[in-house]
Amino acid sequence: MAPLIYTDDAADERLDDFRNLTTADRRPDRPGGRGFVIAEGTVVVRRLIESRYSLRALLGVERRFAELADDLADVTVPAYVTSADVMSEVVGFHLNRGVLAVADRAPQPSPETILGHARVLAVLEGVGDHENLGALFRNAAALGVDGVLLGPGCADPLYRRSVRVSMGHVLRVPFARLDDWPGALAGLRAHGFRVAALTPRADAVDLTKLPSEAPHERVALMLGSEGHGLSDEALAAADLAVRIPMASGVDSLNIATAAAVAFYEVTRRG
Repeated sequence: MAPLIYTDDAADERLDDFRNLTTADRRPDRPGGRGFVIAEGTVVVRRLIESRYSLRALLGVERRFAELADDLADVTVPAYVTSADVMSEVVGFHLNRGVLAVADRAPQPSPETILGHARVLAVLEGVGDHENLGALFRNAAALGVDGVLLGPGCADPLYRRSVRVSMGHVLRVPFARLDDWPGALAGLRAHGFRVAALTPRADAVDLTKLPSEAPHERVALMLGSEGHGLSDEALAAADLAVRIPMASGVDSLNIATAAAVAFYEVTRRG
């Protein structure tokens, strides 16, 4: 492990990778965004260290570095130690998790690469909320989904808030963007996937009955935005529409919750 570097100067230029994380230029999906991968807290920092993303530096209070000592044994990037107050001044907000790590982005796999190794996929359209997207990736990792394909209108999975809410699992679930929409769904079908669109429509197939129809087939579960759901074009391009049966008076679930239910139903098959 590289020696810890102590600093009490919030203006220290060596901390610039961590500076003002709430401003627009730290958003990689905004013009001029720097595009770093940022992990918050010991759990997520550990997952970033274990990931394929190349670390640049760490910043935190001394207690958090003590907790990460074993994880940092082979890490040679700078590790800056400061107080919670100085850290808050640098970052731009109070960070009660006490440690940050910054990494460079890595090339993402192509959709074809993901399709070649997957049995269950999530395909998203218009999922623009970073926290919902992060929660969805966490659910995908927990329930054995093999990859996520992002259609138009989806937020950046590697934005800081998505990484945090996913508990770092967005760093291990492969994802790719689909440039042709909804035409790319034909490519899924060509790889043997059945495209099932999740919708609250009353005429959709009960999701719990889907496994019994073809228990070993490859399935791509398509989910839409938190507001109006999937577009008419996406629904028309799917092989079938499926719904989660719900009690009377409730017409929908939060997208991350709905995704978890759907992932479980599909991945539990033999």
